[in-house]
Amino acid sequence: MNGELTVCDAVEQDAAAIASIFAHYVLESTATFETEPPCLEESRRRITATLEAGYPFLVVREGDEGRAGAQGGRVLGFGYAHRYGPRAGYRFSVETTIYVAPDSLGRGIGGRLLGALLDQCEARGFRQAFAVIAESEPASVVLHARAGFLPVGTLTAAGWKHGKWLDVFVMQRALGEGNQSLPEAVIP
Repeated sequence: MNGELTVCDAVEQDAAAIASIFAHYVLESTATFETEPPCLEESRRRITATLEAGYPFLVVREGDEGRAGAQGGRVLGFGYAHRYGPRAGYRFSVETTIYVAPDSLGRGIGGRLLGALLDQCEARGFRQAFAVIAESEPASVVLHARAGFLPVGTLTAAGWKHGKWLDVFVMQRALGEGNQSLPEAVIP
């Protein structure tokens, strides 16, 4: 490993690496409440749907060859944003999702990925970012706190996985001007 990390847009060809990283968390942890790892085709569909909806979907690659969306470089992590809720009133709010390959934890990948994801969300005009984090993931709470997220609540026993009830922490961070001005889309 040469240690150089590159954050770039995910492409359909990244689906296998993304599926592999995510499968670990689905099967071995409570970081996600999914219980069946998505297949390769579903991973491709999720990448495409996220991008077509106007949200960022990023990967971190190892090495120079990952620059500018090139296909080289091993994918070490991925992150994306999606609308926080389905109703139109949530159109300026996103939920962020970050996963790092288990063998690459502790290298600053999550922080780089989350920073780039938030920058892209701000550039697209989103105003609030939310993180919904299982209680069993204190490192994710720290990651988001370092990126300026603040705790806003706990959903008690909101999820069930691996034979136990799990609380969920919700954290929030303003993007750009947050609620200090109207979004451009609604300014007369």
